Amino acid sequence: MANLSLVIAVLCMVVVAPHAEAAISCGTVAGSLGGCFNYITGKGQLTPACCDGVKKLAAAAKTTADRQTACGCLKNLASKLPGLNPNLAAGIPGKCHVNVGYPISTSTDCSKVH
Repeated sequence: MANLSLVIAVLCMVVVAPHAEAAISCGTVAGSLGGCFNYITGKGQLTPACCDGVKKLAAAAKTTADRQTACGCLKNLASKLPGLNPNLAAGIPGKCHVNVGYPISTSTDCSKVH
């Protein structure tokens, strides 16, 4: 009987345990990368503010859920940014010496980002 109670208690904990959620929002992503918009639209140079934002975002994306959310936000932002140069956007992590863990591209499958 004690074993059955233990099994039921564990099952209840699993069922009601919160699912992993991303701590990063699209607002955070957009705010971090605001300094990059002129560069990726060909209207300016790559700035220290852009690189600082990319570094901040990479450091904040600690979990798979965070990285997948950031990836989805980047894709969403890219689709709404007129004049986006995809090659410039994709090159930012390398130029800023930051590894974000996935290619910055509108074709990235964010569900496969780990």
